[in-house]
Amino acid sequence: QVQLVESGGGLVQAGGSLRLSCVASGSFLRVRFIRTMGWYRQAPGKQRELVASISRDGKINYGDSVKGRFTISRDSAKNTAFLQMNSLKPEDTAIYYCNANNSADDYWGQGTQVTVSA
Repeated sequence: QVQLVESGGGLVQAGGSLRLSCVASGSFLRVRFIRTMGWYRQAPGKQRELVASISRDGKINYGDSVKGRFTISRDSAKNTAFLQMNSLKPEDTAIYYCNANNSADDYWGQGTQVTVSA
């Protein structure tokens, strides 16, 4: 009953920036009670890893590899999460997935491709 749609991926040169967006929609109550939204990424041959997450009360976590370069934010009123990615590196190349959860369920978007050229 919750759908997540990502946007903003693309091709960028090393050192460049991208801004990803994730919009949650569906059941009013399910969307309303989302606790945490976050971004994960998965590169070919690698496991999915946490990029950043933000809770309803604003608590933020970042993966070690992106600290100081990426910034997550959230507009709860619009059910939207953002990921500002600066100083991108080729190793950031991956499919980026939006995630949202409550006490009972985990929701995932279809992903958006981010490719960083050397």
